[in-house]
Amino acid sequence: YEGVVPRIRRSIIGKKEAAHHREAIAAIVTRKPCPTCQGTRLKPEVLKNRINGQNIAQVSAMDLRHVLAFLQQITVPLAADVVRELTTKIQSLVAIGLGYLTLDRGTSSLSGGEAQRIKIAKYLTSSLVDMVYILDEPSVGLHPHDIQLIKQALTKLKDKGNTVLVVEHNPAMIAFADYVVEMGPQAGQGGGTVTFTGSYADLLASDTLTGKWLREPHHWGPERQPTGQLALRKITQNNLQDVNIDVPLGVMTVISGVAGSGKSSLVTAIKAHLQDDYIDLAQAPVGINIRSTPATYLGILDDIRKLFSQANGRVGTSLFSYNGKGACPRCKGKGVTITNMAFMDPVVQTCELCHGKRYSDAALQYHYQDKNIAEVLQMSVTAAATFFADTPAIAKKLANLDRVGLGYLTLAQPLTTLSGGELQRLKLAVELGKQGTVYLLDEPTAGLHLQDTARLLKLFNELVETGNSLIIIEHNLAVISQADWLIDVGPDAGRYGGRIQYSGTPRQSVTVADSKTGVALKQWQQDTKG
Repeated sequence: YEGVVPRIRRSIIGKKEAAHHREAIAAIVTRKPCPTCQGTRLKPEVLKNRINGQNIAQVSAMDLRHVLAFLQQITVPLAADVVRELTTKIQSLVAIGLGYLTLDRGTSSLSGGEAQRIKIAKYLTSSLVDMVYILDEPSVGLHPHDIQLIKQALTKLKDKGNTVLVVEHNPAMIAFADYVVEMGPQAGQGGGTVTFTGSYADLLASDTLTGKWLREPHHWGPERQPTGQLALRKITQNNLQDVNIDVPLGVMTVISGVAGSGKSSLVTAIKAHLQDDYIDLAQAPVGINIRSTPATYLGILDDIRKLFSQANGRVGTSLFSYNGKGACPRCKGKGVTITNMAFMDPVVQTCELCHGKRYSDAALQYHYQDKNIAEVLQMSVTAAATFFADTPAIAKKLANLDRVGLGYLTLAQPLTTLSGGELQRLKLAVELGKQGTVYLLDEPTAGLHLQDTARLLKLFNELVETGNSLIIIEHNLAVISQADWLIDVGPDAGRYGGRIQYSGTPRQSVTVADSKTGVALKQWQQDTKG
């Protein structure tokens, strides 16, 4: 018998498929550096080899700027080619704002923005030309200061003779495009049409949705007075350097700063010091799988099944569950068939029997208001809110989802297809309506159009007016300008950050030269159109 511990280690802890057990495992599993190698992963014989007094583990633990300095000290002719190649690759990472990363940093600990920038830097040093590079929102997770570095990198890629296609919502990224294509006019089923093609100047002058919002004048928020404060003293978590800060409560506070400056560490410290309950809406997984949908997450699927049961002479509710009797016999209610390909990614295909509807023919023959269960679940949230207007328990939850800007999702859309920003807003929709609590959000505007951002800001203001506190990590200048209080962490990332550069109203930050957010806000106000 292999034993309980080896079995758990083999079948649960070490398996990717068991990721949904991670929270439960974290409660019983302790992870710490290996006592023999101290986490370097190398034999003692390897660590005895040194260059200028440093072994390979010590060099790997350096940030990239210090690695460059280490390479410059190697003057042995035999190593000249290797040093030149390494210097070129590392310099490209430093140039794109990642000089604070260490060589041994685990890729799983990188943010989406950091991972995307590493990919860009990799291709910057490539000698390939006449290539097409496709980037999906490279500005996500990046401060306006970092976006300037992305601009320079993408311009270099283009100047080498390549084509660069970027999916983007950030006005600063749209502004430097040579050609703009706008999709619309709405989201989900109301979209899918090309509504504009042309230059940025033409977009500004156009009557399109994006053009109208780009022309909107920039203005400051109302600046409400806090009802209390949370005092943090001598905080040294991760890269925070003995931070002392008073975080106001009862208002909307934004924590900003360049990527990797210590914003998340500061929020972690805030959570540890909060006396009352708080709602953490970070972009963390919500325990989802291919069967999870907005209808199941909101808890309205049971109510919908009851309506179908009552409308059809009390047919059992289990017939209207794609996890129960009503499931398609071929895909077992998944809507897709998954073929595992051993050493390659699995092949996912729409089920040939139910065509993605998830239900059996027996379930689909019953109707509610002239629609079968699959047709109802294929409705958008906005349309479904109208459809179920006579059922307040369902309509109210759908209205909250619409308020956070997710009205375009279908009720049956797998949550595995949603972005981090969408999942965060989904969690917010479930928590709406509470009073006197603290909401913690991490870049809620990620992936949002200017119009959706304005809609979310309106919701944030409503939450504050009803007695809640909002603490938001955000880079979006439109959101920062509407906040009551701004805490700017910096000046740079990693060991070069972790200090409070500014704490006060966003309006006053434009006079502080040491605040990169303040400098960006000042430029943003000067660029206003209208």
